[in-house]
Amino acid sequence: MSFNEKVVYQIYPKSYRDSNGDGIGDLKGIKEKLPYLHELGVDMIWLNPIYPSPQKDNGYDISDYVAIDPLFGTMEEFEELVTQAKSYNIEIMLDMVLNHVSIEHEWFQKALAGDRFYQDFFILRDEPTDWVSKFGGNAWAPFGDTGKYYLHLYDQTQADLNWRNEAVQAELFKVVRFWMSKGVKGFRFDVINVIGKDEELKNNAENQGKAEYTDKPITHTYLQRLNRETFGQDPEIITVGEMSSTTIENCILYTEPSRNELSMVFNFHHLKVDYENGNKWSTPPFDFEALKSLFHTWGEAMSKGNGWNALFLNNHDQPRALNRFVAIDKYRTEGAKMLATMIHLNRGTPYIYMGEEIGMIDPDFQHIDDYVDVESLNAYQEMLNQSFSEEEAFRRIKAKSRDNARTPMQWTSDETAGFTTGTPWLGLAANHEVINVEQERTSEQSIFAYYKKLIQLRKQYPVIASGDYQAYEPDHPQVYGYLRQLDGQKLLVLTNFYENETTITIPEEFASAQPLISNYANTLIQEELTLRPYQAIALLIQ
Repeated sequence: MSFNEKVVYQIYPKSYRDSNGDGIGDLKGIKEKLPYLHELGVDMIWLNPIYPSPQKDNGYDISDYVAIDPLFGTMEEFEELVTQAKSYNIEIMLDMVLNHVSIEHEWFQKALAGDRFYQDFFILRDEPTDWVSKFGGNAWAPFGDTGKYYLHLYDQTQADLNWRNEAVQAELFKVVRFWMSKGVKGFRFDVINVIGKDEELKNNAENQGKAEYTDKPITHTYLQRLNRETFGQDPEIITVGEMSSTTIENCILYTEPSRNELSMVFNFHHLKVDYENGNKWSTPPFDFEALKSLFHTWGEAMSKGNGWNALFLNNHDQPRALNRFVAIDKYRTEGAKMLATMIHLNRGTPYIYMGEEIGMIDPDFQHIDDYVDVESLNAYQEMLNQSFSEEEAFRRIKAKSRDNARTPMQWTSDETAGFTTGTPWLGLAANHEVINVEQERTSEQSIFAYYKKLIQLRKQYPVIASGDYQAYEPDHPQVYGYLRQLDGQKLLVLTNFYENETTITIPEEFASAQPLISNYANTLIQEELTLRPYQAIALLIQ
């Protein structure tokens, strides 16, 4: 089965299932839930970082690339997970953070101690540029007492690696091969399009330095080398690159198969449609025109250029999509199915973030002390410094915090949601009493059952897995629609993004088509099609 037929399920390990009662999810807990994942029908599970780490950035600050953090278990337990998952026809995808390491990593410590060989593993300068860190503040920090500075595009504890040094590349290739030897069949490369820095680094106050390190041509050379030296040797391996502030043109280059770079790419433009002037901590209504336009532009261009998208609306860094795009008080179930239809019948590989398949929503925390995410706590303090009231600052954190997606997975309605026998590391959503796996599995009309059907359809119909993409009625004020075509099969997908009914004209050839899937029963198919609140419908002709 090629990657265009597959569906990937993302697990935030800390929050999935705790097997030993310490309140933190672990590898044994994930293994315990493999039958559930098999029932859902997913082909691969992507795990956020499980390596040893000081956890300054949620495990994306790695201190040892080839070990398991005791927080999550042992190497033996990881190997068991890989083997057990394979018995359910599920493969493991690991998160590879190859742009930077924790300053606690042995390489950085040796460099600090004066080892010239390891000093060249990092980007050291006598005179720092004016670049701004993605996490705020200066992107340079003093390198010990040497008088030099090291580059950190992210947290100060995450030192950027010098990919211009072939010894660095050789070490990182070894890391990927190590995990390949453990039976890993998927790699998600964190912020991989910022690894290409020029030898001479220039000031760039205009856009905080981003133009100096994002999507540089040499990045393609590095990825081709990474492919050739590691995962390219195994045609079964799937790769996805997380692309920061990227362009369609580059994403076609990253994923066009003959270039031998990556299988697919994530971009985040569509998840900024509820940012006011680019500010994450703002709360305007989402911009439907922008959302629709982004999906159409990327869908059509990637289709024409033979590139491939990773499709998603939820992940560990985003508030729950249902809260952002749907009137959940009345239409949580319909809205969840509509968003799923939009993603799963699209051109690209769908990613499900844990809990999305049961319609999990933001936890409705009541106090700032309920949050643990450092980004949220810093932003709250920053807003207070800017004279926001405590109420207004908290309202914004509540809407946009990353902790919204990190609350423990809701398995049952019991006190700790079936996640742990102890105290969860992060508070549970009170709604777990009604929104949980146990509840969802009892009905054929559930969100879970709908996800199962969508996953099966991708495997059943080549037009879903491999068809091209064409925008349909792009100017409709309420409907996001698209056409997929392949070898005589045609699929029309229509999604109403609002709680008001609307009508849309469908092509004559679809007037006698049978609905392939819909989140409402008994839709009368006619030329002027009426869509109910948050209705999704797909019509197939073949």
